[in-house]
Formats: sequence, C-alpha cells, structure tokens
Amino acid sequence: MTNLPATLADWLAVLETRHSKEIDMGLDRVAAVKNKLAIHYDCPVIMVAGTNGKGSTCAMLEAVLMQAGYRVGLYSKPHFLDFNERARINGEMVKDDVFVSTFNAVEEARGDISLTYFEFTTLAICKLLADAKLDVVILEVGLGGRLDAVNVIDADVSIVTSIDIDHIDYLGDTREKIGFEKAGIFRPGKAAICGDPLPPQSLIDHANAIGADLWLFGRDFNYNGDKQQWNFAGRSQRRNSLGYPSLRGANQLLNASAVLAALEALKLELPVGAQEVRTGLVMVDLPGRFQVMPGRPTVVLDVAHNPHAAATLAQNLDNMGFHAYTYAVFGSMLDKDIDGVIAQLKEKVDHWCVTALPLPRAAPVEVLKDKLVAAGVLADTEKTVTSFDTPEKAYADAVSKAGENDRIVVFGSFLTVAGVMRARRSALH
Repeated sequence: MTNLPATLADWLAVLETRHSKEIDMGLDRVAAVKNKLAIHYDCPVIMVAGTNGKGSTCAMLEAVLMQAGYRVGLYSKPHFLDFNERARINGEMVKDDVFVSTFNAVEEARGDISLTYFEFTTLAICKLLADAKLDVVILEVGLGGRLDAVNVIDADVSIVTSIDIDHIDYLGDTREKIGFEKAGIFRPGKAAICGDPLPPQSLIDHANAIGADLWLFGRDFNYNGDKQQWNFAGRSQRRNSLGYPSLRGANQLLNASAVLAALEALKLELPVGAQEVRTGLVMVDLPGRFQVMPGRPTVVLDVAHNPHAAATLAQNLDNMGFHAYTYAVFGSMLDKDIDGVIAQLKEKVDHWCVTALPLPRAAPVEVLKDKLVAAGVLADTEKTVTSFDTPEKAYADAVSKAGENDRIVVFGSFLTVAGVMRARRSALH
C-alpha cells in the first residue's frame, strides 16, 4: 500500500473491505507477521478464553491488578461504540494516533501476506501492548482458542471461563469438541485454569497431554459465601470476607474465582494484597453484562447471545424483584441457537421488539418472528411481537410504551446492545 490511511477511521474502512473471509482459521499467516514485527513480552501474559464470561474475567483481572499498582495492558473485544475500546493501558483507551502508527507497522511487516480484519487488528494491539512497557498483559481470545489469532502469543497463565455450544460452524457441535478448541491456549508447564464446574474430558486430556499445570474448579480452587460476603480457597492461598463483585449476575463468582486462581498462580511475579482484591472486585465496571441503567423504566443491557448466557440472564431477571411488564429488544446473528435463547427467556418477556442488525449474517426480523411464534409466544393473547429495522427504533418503541414500573431488556448480540447504547448516548446530547 503506497498511500497509507491517515486516520483510524480510514484504516478501519480499508480493513473491513480487504479480506474476503471474515474468519479464516489457522495461525501460520499471523505467526509469520508476528515474527516480522518481533512482538515479545517482558512481563507475564494472562490469556482468557471461554464461551461466556471472558469479558467479565478480563475486567476483574484488570481492576484488581490496577488496584495493586501494576501497569496493566488489556485487549478485549468486540467494541460497542468506538474501536479504541479494544485496547486499554492502565484503564485508558489507546488513542487514535497510536493505532494508526501501529497499523502502519503491521502493514509494512505483512508484505503480501493476507490478513483478516481480526488478525490485522489483533497483531497491531499485541504489538502496541508489547511496546508499552507494562507489568502485565491480559489478552481476550476471540473465537475458540486453538486457532484464534491471539494464540500466536504464549501465555504464562491461561483461563478458560466456560464451555458451551456456540460458533458450531467453526468449533464443532459438542462441548467435547469445543473444550478441545478452548484448551488450545494452554501451554506446557504453565498454569491452565478452568472455571467451568463441569469441564469436558477433552480439555482435561489435552492439558495433561501437553504437561500444562491444570487448575480445576472444585479440585484446585473453589468458593463459598452467604448473602453478605464470599470466600475463595486456592491451592495454598485463601481470600476471606470478600465483597461481591460489582458486576451483577449469578455466574460472576465463578469468574472471580478463576481470577483469584490466576493471581495465586502468579503470586511470586505479581503479588496482590487482600485489600487490593476487595477494592478491585468492587470497582470493576463492564458495559453490556447485565448492566442495569439508572432511571425508570428499568433498562437492562446484556450481550447474551447463546442459550447458556440466556439462562443466566433469565436467572438474573428473576432476582430483580417485581416489574409489571417486560419489553425485550432482541436481535441476533443467524448462526446462533436462536430457538435455545428464546426458550430460556420466553416466560420472562411480555412484549418482543425484534430488530434487524447491520451485518450480512444477522437474522432477518421475519426469522426471529417465526421462531417466537413457533415457541408459542403468541399463544398468550396478552403478548406481542413487533419488528423494526434497527435496534434504535425497537428501543424507541419499547420506551414509548413502557410504564415507569416496567423494564426493558436489550439482548441477543453485541450489535443489539451497541445500537441501544448509541440511541441512549444521542438522547443525552
């Protein structure tokens, strides 16, 4: 490329159109460019994979380690409103000009090697974090693990949060197949932490086969708690009288336990005190994960897009107390188990506002409507299903109809939540 794009927006526009495949499995091309860029970390690297809970786990790690005074780099995805959300240094989003210069470096290094949008941006973020003189780097895996572009980096500690059926076209259609893909981030002799209480045998077998130091929930670490506080027990470290994480939801103690297991595995390189753990967990903030917005009617934003996450969302909605009516703003990708998501939430929702999403692989509203009808949603004459061409319009309709004792739940995809975040942001200005 002779004339390189001058702005981040221009660069992203180029990357979005360049590579024909959105996902192109395999690490050879990425590894070749990584070597040309000489990406190397002089600090511990923590890698996080899993079907659900990756973002929460990364956010907790970042919050606790920052409380302990470490200089922390984080790569997480996808973003809601600004690409810059994907890379943070000490809690601050990386600035446009840093992205532009790093994208230029990746472009120069790749030569005639073809990279997807995700591969290109992953290499750029891995490079800018390697160049930032950090104490610790946290990398969130995109899809699977074994063949994800992030996996060209060797982690000192790997965490797999949960294993459930998702992305079956790429990862397989059973928990055993998917568990094997997630276990691909484990490394020989390094801590490999699994926060799923029922780990697939394939994950355990792979960890043992390569000689990883496998930590299993219930065997190597666990938690217990009451209404007020909870306790963590690891192999040699206990953390007592902890406050509940500020991230709401039934599964967050599993994620927090995996975080504390990872910190125990790194306790010689990155010691963290009890008070820093307490404060970090209480301070952590993550958009779109059972995020209850201030004001009335109650608005809940949740990126739940598979049955496992939808079941957790349903449980969290049950724990919220009484709301007269619940409105759903729901949009999904076509390759998701939409029927499974609906099955978990159909009893919780009175009025469905289904929406199209701005991606070719999104489910058309007719498909969503048909699936809701097939699930028997309209058998109750009080319930309704209405369709819209954008999340913003679906949300506006829900707001116009909901009373102040009602609630609006936005879910099904990052893009559904992002559309509503945009609508709320523009309403404020």
